[in-house]
Amino acid sequence: MTPTLVRQQPSHAVSPHRTAPPARARDWVEIQERMLVPLYEAVYERLGVGAGTRLLGLGCGSGLALLLAASRGAAVTGVDTGRAELLALARERLLPGGARDPHPGAPAREPGPGCARLVDGTPGDAAAASGRPGYDVVTVFGPLGPSADGADGPARRLEEAVPLTEHGGAVVLAGWGPAERCATVSVLRMAAKPADPVRGGGADTGVAAPPGTEGRWPAGRDELEEAARRAGLRPDGSGRVACPFGYADTGSAVRGLLSTGAFDPALAVTDEEQVKKELTEALHPHVRQDGTVWMPNVFRYLVARRG
Repeated sequence: MTPTLVRQQPSHAVSPHRTAPPARARDWVEIQERMLVPLYEAVYERLGVGAGTRLLGLGCGSGLALLLAASRGAAVTGVDTGRAELLALARERLLPGGARDPHPGAPAREPGPGCARLVDGTPGDAAAASGRPGYDVVTVFGPLGPSADGADGPARRLEEAVPLTEHGGAVVLAGWGPAERCATVSVLRMAAKPADPVRGGGADTGVAAPPGTEGRWPAGRDELEEAARRAGLRPDGSGRVACPFGYADTGSAVRGLLSTGAFDPALAVTDEEQVKKELTEALHPHVRQDGTVWMPNVFRYLVARRG
């Protein structure tokens, strides 16, 4: 295995209201991220991801989705920007030998089957590092919406990645399913109240999704299709996957949900203890008799093709 780590841009500053980034990143990896495994596996099974697949993961974060693809034999490249603490954890997972950054003058090496490359930068940086565009599969495992259209948002990353995709290659967009089938929506809305006292955290309140999946909640019915069309892609089927959020206890649930970044707007206007109190109260209806927390959710994915 000959993995490579390429760093292109420095990380962004973090609000002082937030818990220390390394602790939150660890909570994401150890508690929350696994909730999305059914989504990743369903997409890979549908597309037949395996040996011979060249996969580009946009907003790869701590790399669990890439790890699952690599375990199937795919050569994976992950791209993210400004989240050094998550990329460091992805490196632990995908580059266990502690591979160093390649020398700037060294020739690019394409990762082989089951191998990985991580790029702190843009899709274009990933292509430059590999020396070879033409990915078979590109994934954006997160909602896409108006609030994600900034320079560093998933929509912009998607536009940059489309030219790097093989003609006929699959581009996967994913996000939350119907709000009525996602128990977590009530928790997100109630706990967002401190950040939006005028609207009371109602349906139009913008709350962030897990790291790398920025967007508004809930996703519009045809939002994924619209994002695909704006990027010049042709929708080619979709699916829904059950992704329940389950926790050992309320404390674990609070830590896991805080790690997603969904409550950063609230943390920016009030203290962390108040946010935790609101979150604990919102979780109360989902606590079972044995103390565990269980929230059924449905995520949706769209497969689109480059013409």
